[in-house]
Amino acid sequence: MMKKIVPDPPLPCTSTRPFGHCDAGHDPLFTVNPNISAEDALVHVALYLRSAYETGYKALDYMREEGRGMFWSNLHAIEMAEGVIEAILDGIESSPPPTNRPSQA
Repeated sequence: MMKKIVPDPPLPCTSTRPFGHCDAGHDPLFTVNPNISAEDALVHVALYLRSAYETGYKALDYMREEGRGMFWSNLHAIEMAEGVIEAILDGIESSPPPTNRPSQA
């Protein structure tokens, strides 16, 4: 039995990323924290997309007819992004976790 020489690569995680610019001459108001696992970050993105879709869907009740078609296209784009995120999360959850077991020769 041989020992594994190369360790598993580290799992991806977030880096610091400021956002929330308002062109008021000061630093952004918000920052994504570093070292959050990619899986946890994707879960949050999925929740934000669901919220955006639900809010947008409700906003349709208050729109005039001539703008509703364009707004529907935005909702469909949100729904597609949500589908991709959910598929990535499903793939992560169904993959076996990396191990540091010795490889077999």
